[in-house]
Amino acid sequence: MADAGEEKDLATEILRLKKEKHAIILAHNYQRGEVQDVADLVGDSLELARAAASMAGDAIIFCGVDFMAETAAILSPEKTVVLPAPDACCPMADMITADELRLVKSRNPGAAVVCYVNSTAEVKAESDICCTSSNVVDVVKSLKEEKVIIVPDRNLARYAARFTDKEILPWDGFCLVHDRVTVEQVRAARSLHPGARLLVHPECRPEVIDAADHVASTSGMIRYVRESGEKEFIIGTETGILHRLKKDNFGKTCYPLSKSMICTNMKKTTLPMVRDALESLRPQVVVPEETAAKARMAIMRMLAL
Repeated sequence: MADAGEEKDLATEILRLKKEKHAIILAHNYQRGEVQDVADLVGDSLELARAAASMAGDAIIFCGVDFMAETAAILSPEKTVVLPAPDACCPMADMITADELRLVKSRNPGAAVVCYVNSTAEVKAESDICCTSSNVVDVVKSLKEEKVIIVPDRNLARYAARFTDKEILPWDGFCLVHDRVTVEQVRAARSLHPGARLLVHPECRPEVIDAADHVASTSGMIRYVRESGEKEFIIGTETGILHRLKKDNFGKTCYPLSKSMICTNMKKTTLPMVRDALESLRPQVVVPEETAAKARMAIMRMLAL
């Protein structure tokens, strides 16, 4: 691990290379703090998807996991998209394949398919519209179909079902970080921090959502803490978000719901990797155009909302 001096030198080198390569650095809220600090934009899946399509630059250095870089490549085919940690994957995204989705569709003719952005390009290409954790309810409500297949996260699907009379068919995938949170952990956190507001992510289990004070995406949590008059918060999502919450909210304290809420894949990207990615513009993420064209339609339909 680099010390403070080495981190400062790396950050300076990254900023120089970014200017030289006319590159954009995007980082998810779950990334390491030092990686967030060198990014042009830190955000959730929806924010970063929009940024990939709208920000000016020749290259995108995507500090996240593979499906995020794929989405950037789909929306910005004219840009070079680089994933500094090529083995940074999303296990939930790999819990469904395009073949499996085609089979589900054949068994439910007439059903709409809503695909969480936490999915592969091939699965997006088989879907009618994408969603994020922040807009899944709006996406479902926008559909004319009364039967809706939601892939791959069962907890997100069950959360969306709370707000509609439509028949929701969830795929049995889940986030390894959020799905393992228990009500017992919620009770323990509330005992340690009585009076703190409890915020959890829609990828959590239904019983954890029921125990929360507020349910939101990562950006929704950031907005809630910023706008709230309360001073203490228990944060029920990946611990990387605490870095930004601390930076942005002087005088407020945020505690992790559980210190074990760490996504190892989100922590694979390091400052040396970002520097090396800028130097070489490798490894690049490329989505075959036939797949990209179909996936782009599902993503753009979501962004149009």
